[in-house]
Amino acid sequence: MINNRLRIAFAGTPQFAATHLEALISSEHHLVGVFSQPDRRGQRGNKLQQSPVKKLALANNIPTHQPHSMNEPEAAKTLLTLNPDVLIVVAYGLIVPQQILSIPNFGCLNVHGSILPRWRGAAPIQRAIESGDKETGITIIQMDEGLDTGSSLAMKHLPIQEHMTSEELSQLLSHAGSDLLLEVLSKLDEFQNSATPQSSLPGEPCYAKKLVKEEAQIDWSFDAKRLAQKINAFNPSPVCYSHLGEKRIKIWHAQSITKNRVETIPGTILSADKNSITVACGTGQIQLKKLQLPGGKILSPAALLSGHKILFSIGSRFSEITES
Repeated sequence: MINNRLRIAFAGTPQFAATHLEALISSEHHLVGVFSQPDRRGQRGNKLQQSPVKKLALANNIPTHQPHSMNEPEAAKTLLTLNPDVLIVVAYGLIVPQQILSIPNFGCLNVHGSILPRWRGAAPIQRAIESGDKETGITIIQMDEGLDTGSSLAMKHLPIQEHMTSEELSQLLSHAGSDLLLEVLSKLDEFQNSATPQSSLPGEPCYAKKLVKEEAQIDWSFDAKRLAQKINAFNPSPVCYSHLGEKRIKIWHAQSITKNRVETIPGTILSADKNSITVACGTGQIQLKKLQLPGGKILSPAALLSGHKILFSIGSRFSEITES
């Protein structure tokens, strides 16, 4: 039987991962070391920024390591020195090779933000919202060399509420994942002995590719519901946008509405009030709820119209400028 107090190494980078690390720090387990991606330059000031996982680890005096690749010999050497019972990987963002997977006494576990085998890959939360899925969840897998192909140790299902953003869903899943992870670690041998290969799970595998800025420009000829899903999926990053006049407007939150077809060009503003800015789409209409002007704050329609009523006047049209 596995000892209840495990020596744990942790690999993760964003806030989603930091929530799991925080739960482990508060548990009975012993954190022997943390891996996080190297510091990146921020958008403002071009200064190096520490990841949320690194900040939390340093605040709790946990040795922190930032290899550029887990294939580096030094990464394996470091993990061997830490001598962990298990390596927990949560949204790390770097490939974990077999030489790393074989080091911990009980292997490596991954906390993944979907109900596998649906949405393997880098952006499962965002792609679930963009695709209009009604449900998602957390899967904890015993890692193998494949991309999110390991056997399932445990799952937790969560509904996706209408108009929910990726940021909101990520917060819910991070807490659900933390609770499920602690449950698995409390009886790790039992969960590992009853692991289920993904080939035995319902559903077909699909790939959640990473979101890129080139996808973020809005094509107003699309169906309104599909556009709203995309806008909400791309919040908080990379954030959808369109041009109105000479201004590049970021659109952070939206919802579609069902109304009679309006014979007007997609992208045309149909109405604007304190609650929403309504725009015609290829099919249906969309209500924009949170927007951002260049260099400004994220604003509600009420706040935006108080200073920019002419820009968002009825009949104005979002453009289809294509950026390279």
